[in-house]
Amino acid sequence: MFDLGAQELIVIFIVAFLVFGPKRLPELGRTLGKGIRELKAAISNLKDSIDESELNVAKEIKDIKTDLTDSIYKSIEPEINKITEVVENKKPENQAVDKAGAAPDEEKKEKTESGKDG
Repeated sequence: MFDLGAQELIVIFIVAFLVFGPKRLPELGRTLGKGIRELKAAISNLKDSIDESELNVAKEIKDIKTDLTDSIYKSIEPEINKITEVVENKKPENQAVDKAGAAPDEEKKEKTESGKDG
């Protein structure tokens, strides 16, 4: 984290020994250890909280996407039905026109038969 080497730690220990003395140094070490432990626990709790929030946000985004997709489909569904009806209605009309007039296959047969006769 701080990238301290062995030499730096020795210098820090000597300065602390000179400033606080040999009697208060163990107490200072315990206090520092407790503080570091509490800091690690707080960081862990914060990380867990962030991960939980991230999952909640992802779920909300998924729900919103689903709702939006459903809303769009519901809004265009009547138009799709109209288009489908128009397409279905045109198919029988095209077939009716073909049946009312001479069928293409029948015309070819008549032309080939008349060509054979004459």
